[in-house]
Amino acid sequence: MSEVTVNFNLLNDEDEIYNELLLQSSGLLDSKDRPITNLANITALIKEALPKVSWVGFYLFDGSELYLGPFQGKVACTRIPLGKGVCGTVAERKETIIVENVHEFPGHIACDGGSNSELVIPLLHENELLGVLDLDSYQFAAFNKKDASYLEKITEKIVDCCFKNKIL
Repeated sequence: MSEVTVNFNLLNDEDEIYNELLLQSSGLLDSKDRPITNLANITALIKEALPKVSWVGFYLFDGSELYLGPFQGKVACTRIPLGKGVCGTVAERKETIIVENVHEFPGHIACDGGSNSELVIPLLHENELLGVLDLDSYQFAAFNKKDASYLEKITEKIVDCCFKNKIL
């Protein structure tokens, strides 16, 4: 593992922040570590890099529902059925969803009533659902396609490193 040395607060440009986040996530991910260890470090890195994020974490798929994995933020829901809330919908559809106002999302699960927007990205290996990466914000419309694009690249790195031929 390489040492994380960049202070994200000193970076001003969003692309610069995301490029550094990509670089540091590559340095943190280590195929010799257990997947849970890698996921824990990635959540801490994302939370540090993106001040608009109030909560970031993984929900992992056990074959029937999502269960809470490593996260940074307030206490969270522990299980989410497929098709329920933003995370369950992403898991069922296997596609990224950006929600500008979670209060308008049908069936939204409010683990933290202060959350106002959300970005959820599926973790997929050969179209098989492994889990989701969930980011919440207290700001409305905090996330956009640029956020999704960069974070999808990070989830690809995570899948390549942590889930090929590994069991949590």
